[in-house]
Amino acid sequence: MEILSNDESSTPRAVALEKLSPILPEITTIAPPKDIDSEASQLDKLEDRPEMNSSIQYVSGLKLVIVVASVAMACFLMLVDTMVISTAIPRITDQFKSLADVGWYASAYQFGSAAPQPLTGKVYTHFNSKWSFLTFFGIFELGSVLCGAAISSNMLIIGRAVAGFGAAGIINGAITIVSSCVPLEKRPALIGLTIGFNQLGLVVGPLIGGAFTSYSTWRWCFYINLPIGAFTALAIGFLRIPEQTEKARATSILPKLHHYLDLVGFALFAPAVLQLLLALQFGGNKYSWNSSQVIGLFCGAAVTFVVWLLWNRHKGDDALLPHSMISRRTVWSAGIYQAFLMSAVYGATFFLPIYFQAINNANAMLSGVYLLPTILPQLFMAGFSGILLTKIGYVIPLAIFSTVLLSIASGLYSLLQPSSPTGWWIGFQILAGIGSGAGLQVAIIAIQAAVTGEELSSAMAFIVFTQSLGPAIVLVLCNLIFDESLKSQLPKHAPSVDAMAIMNAGATGFRKVVQPRDLPSVLVAYANSIDRVFYLVAAMASACGIALWGMGWQDIRKKNKSIEENDAKQE
Repeated sequence: MEILSNDESSTPRAVALEKLSPILPEITTIAPPKDIDSEASQLDKLEDRPEMNSSIQYVSGLKLVIVVASVAMACFLMLVDTMVISTAIPRITDQFKSLADVGWYASAYQFGSAAPQPLTGKVYTHFNSKWSFLTFFGIFELGSVLCGAAISSNMLIIGRAVAGFGAAGIINGAITIVSSCVPLEKRPALIGLTIGFNQLGLVVGPLIGGAFTSYSTWRWCFYINLPIGAFTALAIGFLRIPEQTEKARATSILPKLHHYLDLVGFALFAPAVLQLLLALQFGGNKYSWNSSQVIGLFCGAAVTFVVWLLWNRHKGDDALLPHSMISRRTVWSAGIYQAFLMSAVYGATFFLPIYFQAINNANAMLSGVYLLPTILPQLFMAGFSGILLTKIGYVIPLAIFSTVLLSIASGLYSLLQPSSPTGWWIGFQILAGIGSGAGLQVAIIAIQAAVTGEELSSAMAFIVFTQSLGPAIVLVLCNLIFDESLKSQLPKHAPSVDAMAIMNAGATGFRKVVQPRDLPSVLVAYANSIDRVFYLVAAMASACGIALWGMGWQDIRKKNKSIEENDAKQE
């Protein structure tokens, strides 16, 4: 690493700095930047490091197509798995007589995927990206086998947790692999296409679950992952995936695994996340929100999280989430932005089908089809926004565009009523799809322009964690708002009906317990309650407008040009 001019190379200061050069990246990033210009200047200095990029041989042509398609398919299967069980749950509960376990079928997957997120970043930092990705994908496939072969409700829950643990490293690995295969200027378009294709899983999941459950068996909701997953794994396994940085041999890392992976930090972080998610899962369902169990879980999560923060600061750049990285304004701003954005996307994705099924009387499969006006523009804009980023170079203009459109569309959702014409919800969704698609990769590209090659995996793990935890919390709030609103709206609009019977009957079953003369009033109550949820969704989308300014005005074109010039000097 050349950090001094030739005439300085023999001085004592030069010798000392030469010895310190391997750790200079960490030293240069400890102090947070005072403003956007100083942060950009600091990042420009970090780019001039030949060990990051000079040895990378990027992938192109057919090999690149296969790599991107394979990792995108793996992510697609993972997102399908998050939603596929939604339409299969009634048949599963019939077979296992396990109505009380319904919440755990989704929560076990969520618990398994959220807690290990930061750990996956350390794994990708120190171990080979391709084989790490295939290992996580293999764990995900093992979980699918356990779910498909489940002979009891408990076995299904365990299988969901195992699949979730494997899923924790899939998206992070996919972004890391795609980023390693191409230079920075080409990443926005490819990452946008990958993320956009992944989002189809949220819609296709219920369709697949409904089709298999209706025409075959619910077990194929999980078995379907095996043949597709095997093809995907083989395609990746036989290709060479370049690394962002040179990595030590696995045999030299294993004896000090606890140090490299910060297992102490993980032992603190995972319980904090699990206690928080358990509190959100139990609150208002198994226990009341003011119960000692729920309050205890919240307090335990807070205390454990504070202890983890202290440990993380003590460990510095060897921590689960490197302290100098997460203390950088661009990084934590991007994380907050991504949490708000995905909370808005997931909130609409979960509650629009309730509107379609409860108000329009659509079945599960048709409600998924009705989401296509969101998904198709989202897929297009995810790719097109990547091309725009390579032209304009800055993420903030695109983030503003995304925030404005998504906020307007989310607010318009709150106008939907039983009498609303079809054109309304189609138009609103197109607007939301364009807005969300434009912003899906903004935070990812902002972070990639702000971190070094060796920090990339940890940075991606941080982003994936924030986009998982944010929606997990917001969806609980959405459910709470919907339930409380429905309790107040039903007596107001349909005072003669049994409100509890309607709520217990579900979003489609309530029509069986309501007299025809009361149905229009009940539909209005349902629509108003869903509208209250969309107020929160709009608030989440609008909050992106605050977080986006912290991502800075780093020109990704300038960084890539600097890297190319540095490579030319090395040659």
